[in-house]
Amino acid sequence: MKKIILVLTALCWAFISCNSAKKTMSNTTSLEGTWELNYVTGPRIAFGGLYPNNKPTITFNLKENSVSGSSSCNRYSGKLNLVGNKISFKDPMAMTRMFCPGEGENVYMSTLQKIDSYSVSEDGKTLNFIMGDIAMMRFEKK
Repeated sequence: MKKIILVLTALCWAFISCNSAKKTMSNTTSLEGTWELNYVTGPRIAFGGLYPNNKPTITFNLKENSVSGSSSCNRYSGKLNLVGNKISFKDPMAMTRMFCPGEGENVYMSTLQKIDSYSVSEDGKTLNFIMGDIAMMRFEKK
């Protein structure tokens, strides 16, 4: 009887482990594509004032392990540093250098540097960038 309970317990743990791995994989693959910023924490300027013409975007290409996008004014691209739900934008990125009025670009790029993890909503339409346990940026799928 003890052997049966032990075997059943081991099987349950195996199934739970497999489900955890599948959830992580689906979260990573759901990151693929282009996202548009709709919230950033920190600045005292209203979101519409920071980005009056264009909202920043970020595009993930998991096959090429790259990230690119627009800071609302300039384009950027770089290597994707991703392990599970941990993500980092601390490596230098290539960036165009047009003159950009306002503080929007600086807020976006400096906040991006602080991000250490991410989460994607169950419906796959919302991406949160997180620092510690605080959601710093929110994007919607384009």
